[in-house]
Amino acid sequence: MNLVVGASGMLGTEICRKLVESGKAVRALVRASTDFGKRDALKSLGAGLAYGDLKNPSTLGAACQGVSTVISTASSTFSRQEGDSIESVDSAGQLNLIREAKAAGVQHFIFISFPPAPVDFALQRAKRAVEKALAESGVAYTVLQPTFFTEVWLSPAVGFDMANASARIYGSGQNQISWISYFDVARFATASVRNPAARNSVIKLGGPEPLSPLQVVRIFEETTGRKFVVTHVPDEALRAQQAAAADSLQEAFAALMLHYAQGAAIDMKVASEIFPDEASSLTSVRDHARRHLRTASA
Repeated sequence: MNLVVGASGMLGTEICRKLVESGKAVRALVRASTDFGKRDALKSLGAGLAYGDLKNPSTLGAACQGVSTVISTASSTFSRQEGDSIESVDSAGQLNLIREAKAAGVQHFIFISFPPAPVDFALQRAKRAVEKALAESGVAYTVLQPTFFTEVWLSPAVGFDMANASARIYGSGQNQISWISYFDVARFATASVRNPAARNSVIKLGGPEPLSPLQVVRIFEETTGRKFVVTHVPDEALRAQQAAAADSLQEAFAALMLHYAQGAAIDMKVASEIFPDEASSLTSVRDHARRHLRTASA
């Protein structure tokens, strides 16, 4: 049995889908407050539901019973309910899950993190603390560290708006990023379940080639046949935004934007050795642009 934590999120749902498609039994951890539509979507994929909350350790033990592998994608950054914070979910909540998983005899814990960034912020400290706790837990672990998701960072939510041919660029736009599709991250996570070479490893993940944000804009212009209006947010403004953040969530987004500005090119050598099939068929930014153009035209 595989327990997916954060199952109602974008990545978690896709991991559930991939696991079921590969013939794996899936238990999806959801909260009582999770949207009914998301619960029904998980059930329609073939996942069983377990109810629990990372903030409440007493709800996690039963969910972990009979589970061989835990895959945790949970974070307070994109799906936030009352009482959720980086401190309560990304830090203490994940540590609660590790303890309960170990107590229940879970054999393998797969944690979705991100690569170290040259910026200090609470979310990064939480990720590193959880990674350390996993390494010291005695449970076999796989830490996957994907860089910036194309579906998030090349979307209107952060100012990259294909429909209106406009792009907000953080920093100069000249530093390269190994953009990765969350669909590919789900494939790596699913492959980690059955791949012994992935155990007790920390694996950085990126897309097929590093591209600067300005190169990405040109790809979208070529794909859509439209000229984009580009605006820049200077590094200084991002540092000021991080310093003035009212809470750790605001700080996280400012810090991640600053990290984007500084670049995040990933060496995929280790990932390619451990996951040759998955690493050889990665979604490119051009693939992503074409897919969105087809969706918009449908």
